[in-house]
Amino acid sequence: MTAVYAPEGRLTTGVPGLDLVLDGGFLRGGVYILQGQPGAGKTILGNQMCFHKAASGGRALYITLLAESHSRMMAHIGALSFFDLSAIPDRLSYLSAFRELENNGLEALLGLIRREMRTSQASLLVLDGLVAAEESATSAREFKKFIHELQTLTAINDSTTFLLTSTGASPLPLAAEHTMVDGVIDMSNRLYGRRSERDLQVLKRRGGGYLQGRHSFRITSKGIIVHPRTEALLRRPTQADSPDRGRMTIGVDGLDKALGGGLLHPTTTLVIGPAGIGKTTLGLHFLSGCDVDEPGLLFGFYETPERIASHAKSLNLPLAEHLSSGTVEVLWQPATEGLLDEICERIVASVRRRKVKRLFLDGVDGLSKLAVEPDRVSHAMSALTNELRALGVTTLYSSEAELGAPVLGNAYAGLSVKGVSAVAENAIVMRFINRNAAHYRIISVLKARNSAIDDHWHTYRMTDAGIIVEPDAGQAERVLESLTHARNGQCNPPIQEH
Repeated sequence: MTAVYAPEGRLTTGVPGLDLVLDGGFLRGGVYILQGQPGAGKTILGNQMCFHKAASGGRALYITLLAESHSRMMAHIGALSFFDLSAIPDRLSYLSAFRELENNGLEALLGLIRREMRTSQASLLVLDGLVAAEESATSAREFKKFIHELQTLTAINDSTTFLLTSTGASPLPLAAEHTMVDGVIDMSNRLYGRRSERDLQVLKRRGGGYLQGRHSFRITSKGIIVHPRTEALLRRPTQADSPDRGRMTIGVDGLDKALGGGLLHPTTTLVIGPAGIGKTTLGLHFLSGCDVDEPGLLFGFYETPERIASHAKSLNLPLAEHLSSGTVEVLWQPATEGLLDEICERIVASVRRRKVKRLFLDGVDGLSKLAVEPDRVSHAMSALTNELRALGVTTLYSSEAELGAPVLGNAYAGLSVKGVSAVAENAIVMRFINRNAAHYRIISVLKARNSAIDDHWHTYRMTDAGIIVEPDAGQAERVLESLTHARNGQCNPPIQEH
């Protein structure tokens, strides 16, 4: 999902994910403003594009209008993997024009840029510190003329120019220079409580479409990596959906029977229940049905791959062998720090790379804990789910429910199945019932699309071989009836075990 591609006439940035946001890159021959508060990542982005241009066989020119020395800037970016000292100065030239601007003004600065562009034959120009040029202008008209001359110079040299400038904590309204250039990108580092998240937004772009909204990015040892907003990137599945490809066993006999013979493939199933009820174990049963023709993926937030492997081995499930052979992959994302869109990317990338057919996302609630804007989760999950279906994936999502007991015999009381349930064709509910100094586990199929289901509650046991569902609903009925009697203050005979 962070692939870089370039339609004809486009300048690729070399920044993973950014060209996807820009629908292939910047138009060659354009002038663009990269703006943002100090520390947002503008200088890194400018350098990353320059080194990408040099690595591609082209030439770039980086001119600074700030007092910061090039040695300090090199010290900051020198540790990033895109930095290549051998590219300097033949393919990438650095020049400080601060003194020329300060002593002789904008006209002299234009003359210097014109000479250096001709000498270096650069097809990419970064002018870092546009705010200094604006402050040096004697009038707004002179500054507009400077921007116009830069556009002319860029067109004559068949190059692309990026103007880097600072803003305050929030993006400035589009000023006169913004209306003159071909595009504006705003970069920011926003604080959400005690957490911060970097994002960028295309405020303007001539000559092509782009993904709207704000897109998260990280500054890593590789430089900037952009993670396009999932609901924008996957607003439509990347390929046609092919429903009704048969049925797929969930791996528990009694539950497969209740589902009408298993899960329709490809569909999405929500498994909801309190902690400790067996949701993860059910997911391990599901993944045990994988083979070389149906690879699997477990993406979880709470258990490491080592713990998952140990869990599967203790249950003597075939999954233990699948993990060893690589038929099933486990990806772990700690629910402490992370980006919602990056997680969606990791899932889709693994599905595509390994042609995954069974996916278990253990703890979909972890997405809400990581998202700085929780309201986005349902939209992102809807887009992700549609893409997974189109890729031929049958998916199980587990979701946490409160431990509270059912009331008045209604085993669904107190459950919240909002959000993900809206995009799930199937829903399975697992609950605890406490009676007579003992607790029982019960399970039911709440819904299953296009299936003749058994919607009775069934008791089940957690054993050293995993989950065993009682085929007869009688035990569950007696447990629930006992609970109803207790609520009504009636005598409650002992529950007969079978």
